[in-house]
Amino acid sequence: MIQKAARFAIKAHEGMVRKGGSMPYIYHPMEVALLVSRMTQDAEVIAAAYLHDVLEDTPVTAEELGQIFGSRVLALVQAETEDKSLTWKERKGQTIRHLEHASLEVKLLTLADKLSNIRATARDYMVMGDEIWVRFNERRKELHKWYAKGILDGLEDLSEYPAYQEYKDLYQFVFGA
Repeated sequence: MIQKAARFAIKAHEGMVRKGGSMPYIYHPMEVALLVSRMTQDAEVIAAAYLHDVLEDTPVTAEELGQIFGSRVLALVQAETEDKSLTWKERKGQTIRHLEHASLEVKLLTLADKLSNIRATARDYMVMGDEIWVRFNERRKELHKWYAKGILDGLEDLSEYPAYQEYKDLYQFVFGA
């Protein structure tokens, strides 16, 4: 199932690049899947990590994903999918609130996804400093800090995981608090 999810994600994200750069987008789901695999051996959770952005960022439908990977993988992916009809702040606030009642599996996916994102931000922050924020739809650093802190707080029950500690350290590096 994991290899099938990897191949599916590669095809779904074909030609896409990460925001603000030229890195193939698929590197992000690959990193998320690797991070998740270090926290659980559950094949469906690892598969969902590969697939976590396909509903949000590609033409793949929920019906298609469910038929191929089953209802549990679909539910995990849907739990990570933002409603793009909402504003940036509404979407991020919804993600933070969702963590209050999310399952362990969803929290592991969220931690891996957000750790991958803040790693990329920290790498670019070392080169660009605060100029990094111009590449995002929401360009105000204080709002990114609010969101990252909400994620940190929402995942606090995962504090025994090294991935959480790394996220916390990178949060402090990027946002200084």
